[in-house]
Amino acid sequence: MVSIFRSMYWKVSAVVCIGLLTVLRGEAQRGAHTLSFKGPAAAFTEALPLGNGSLGALISGNPNRDRIWLNEISMWSGGIEDPNNPEAHKVLPAIQSYLLNGDNQAAQRILQTAFVSLGKGSGNGAGANVPYGCYQTLGDLLITWKDTTAAYTHYARSLDLEKAVATTTWQRNGVTYTQTAFVSKPQQAIIVRITADKPGSISFSARLFRHEHVVISTGKNSVILNGQLPNGNEPGLKYAAILEVLAKGGSQRTNETSIDVDHANECLLVISAKTDYNIHNIAKRGPNPYPAAKAVIDNIKALTYESIYDYHVFEHGLLYNTTAIKLKAHDTAVDSLSTPERLVRYAQHQADPQLPMLYYNFGRYLLISSSAPGGLPANLQGLWATEYQTPWNGDYHININLQMNYWLAEANGLSTLTEPLLTYIAGLVKPGQRTAKAYYDAPGWVAHVICNPWGFTAPGEGAEWGSTLTGGAWLCNHVWEHFNYTRDTAYLKKYYPVLKGAAQFISSVLIEEPTNKWLVTAPSNSPENTYIMPNGFKGQTAMGPTMDMQIARELFGNTIKAAQVLRKDAAFARELEKKRSRLAPNQVGAKGDLNEWLHDWEDAEPQHRHVSHLYGLHPYDEITPWGTPALAKAVRETLRQRGDGGTGWSKAWKINFWARLGDGDHALTLLHELLTPVGIEATGINMRNGGGTYANLFCAHPPFQIDGNFGGTAGISEMLLQSHGENQVIRLLPALPSDAAWQAGEVHNMIARGAFKVSFAWQNGQVTSGNIYSEQGSNCAILLPANLYIVDNNNEVYAQKLPYPRVVTFETIQGTDYKLTPRFERMLNK
Repeated sequence: MVSIFRSMYWKVSAVVCIGLLTVLRGEAQRGAHTLSFKGPAAAFTEALPLGNGSLGALISGNPNRDRIWLNEISMWSGGIEDPNNPEAHKVLPAIQSYLLNGDNQAAQRILQTAFVSLGKGSGNGAGANVPYGCYQTLGDLLITWKDTTAAYTHYARSLDLEKAVATTTWQRNGVTYTQTAFVSKPQQAIIVRITADKPGSISFSARLFRHEHVVISTGKNSVILNGQLPNGNEPGLKYAAILEVLAKGGSQRTNETSIDVDHANECLLVISAKTDYNIHNIAKRGPNPYPAAKAVIDNIKALTYESIYDYHVFEHGLLYNTTAIKLKAHDTAVDSLSTPERLVRYAQHQADPQLPMLYYNFGRYLLISSSAPGGLPANLQGLWATEYQTPWNGDYHININLQMNYWLAEANGLSTLTEPLLTYIAGLVKPGQRTAKAYYDAPGWVAHVICNPWGFTAPGEGAEWGSTLTGGAWLCNHVWEHFNYTRDTAYLKKYYPVLKGAAQFISSVLIEEPTNKWLVTAPSNSPENTYIMPNGFKGQTAMGPTMDMQIARELFGNTIKAAQVLRKDAAFARELEKKRSRLAPNQVGAKGDLNEWLHDWEDAEPQHRHVSHLYGLHPYDEITPWGTPALAKAVRETLRQRGDGGTGWSKAWKINFWARLGDGDHALTLLHELLTPVGIEATGINMRNGGGTYANLFCAHPPFQIDGNFGGTAGISEMLLQSHGENQVIRLLPALPSDAAWQAGEVHNMIARGAFKVSFAWQNGQVTSGNIYSEQGSNCAILLPANLYIVDNNNEVYAQKLPYPRVVTFETIQGTDYKLTPRFERMLNK
């Protein structure tokens, strides 16, 4: 009876959710919310990703021998270690002295000996069997169908992004089979339902499988994985996974490693998985994972499938439907095409107005599916991995990649999904304090380039890439931006020590360079890039790389503002302000581009994938076309010289750059580049021009790296709404492409800094109406579009456009709507 009432409740709730979607978005644009395939996946880059933030699945949909890859986001080998060299700080004065005297070669020689981690570090990106560890696949669900002598026909496989449900259908011997799969957040389980339109037609064998570190056993109607991953030469994290098979009709029996189902009418496969990773205290193990996984199965068995499904759709919709972007153009020629066919067609520059919207929605979907409060943040692959040794350990690179994963969250109504990232950043403070002491004899905390769930903050095993010292400071951008978008002072009070500690560290390691007496970081580098000095030396070690200076200015500025909001640490804020004013500024080089290093040195690789010295344009906002036009011109020249090539994430970052420059056409060019189809054979690492998109829309570095998906989604957002810069002016359509497909559309409930929900519509490239909802009652500034008024709920005119363009600033009342109304409409209302 309880399950019946639950089912009724969630059916009603799902209807309400669907109704809300209709109100927000209108009739969904065809092709903007569905991935589709005409055949089974030949590789995971053709599979359909499902996830609930902790569990993940990749659906291949093979009617003969089906393989579903399984993931659990805390499935990490390795463990806590002390990788810090306690003697490193003793050579710091010598390194800095060489840098001050222009002998970078001598400085780098010492740095690469002393400023590396102890032990094996990340294992050169292959750390599965060293203490650093590696994110790994949980294993596979294998479904082997019986009676497969006849060929299957009428095959279709799709992923509904609005429902987070993957559906596979096919026919065999006159019977239509349907496999429906989703990962339930409320029930914390992977659900696969198999039905047929003829009773007694379902016969298969199912099992769980893993290659290593596993014991496979069976129980009544279940297959169980129990195992323990390695921590170097010691035992590490424990995990457990359970497959329960519930068949209606026919018969089923359990063998040594599998479950056989014969002539069933319907079948439900339920998978739960847990580890003993303790996110609240990584030094202590959590509870035994098997009983926790078993409890999930037992709870689900008390529910109906319908209630599980409805609850799942409702919960997913609460996040997915918060924000919507719609382009009104549509090309019917793509209606019958699969997603990979659309990618190929789009690469040939044929019209598909909804493909960029599909990519945008897919990015939001992936973050919803791979990041959930109470868990770990999305890693280099979100949470989807098929390997036991993932590329670069599937870890948290903090010289761009982890940060890019969360660029889209705040502006696109997914602020709650930043909790795992923010919690993770706070968790780096204590280990980062030990690293700061060991390498710099400094207060505060630091994290360099590579991080894992075990608190690794030391430089990597290679100083030429691993000694960038502003990774932790960069992460603080997200700490401040969360407040910037929400204006949650209770949150800011909680996280202020994170900002302050990072600022204390950067402040303490600054030294005065001899030429201009500027304050600079030393030693550091510009992520993964190489310079050529006038004497011919090619190196990475430097003082005051441009990115470091930009991050330091941002961190100091945000910490000062946070102290002012919280009315504390006035003396510390004044100290930061003095040092901030002396930081080495942005400089334009002889070629008209922005210098990447303190000096105007040549690039060893002029088209390097990292464009780190443009951090001041994005995600920071000290460079803008309207505020610093000379620097904006230099940035444009830098991007011209770097070119549009690079890895997937590099192209995604460049979309954001061009959007910030107000060049929607070039941003769209980069979006085309990002959507370039990459074949499944491209699994090797390509650092230059191989970036693009796999058949299932996963971003191809290559190999697969999810940051490009998230960065591309953020870039589309930046093309349509911006709120950065001085006074955080809301700008509508700041980088709208001239392409005809983009000339009419709608935005619903995107978020602007200052805690404003912004909706608007446009025709012929011009905003025609809109609404600003004030969440917190902050002052609002907007670049008012032509021929529009701002009118509140009482029809009071707050601002009239005259002359155009004009930045209008006005006070708002919490919980109040402010309409952008055409002139003729205002006159009629009057």
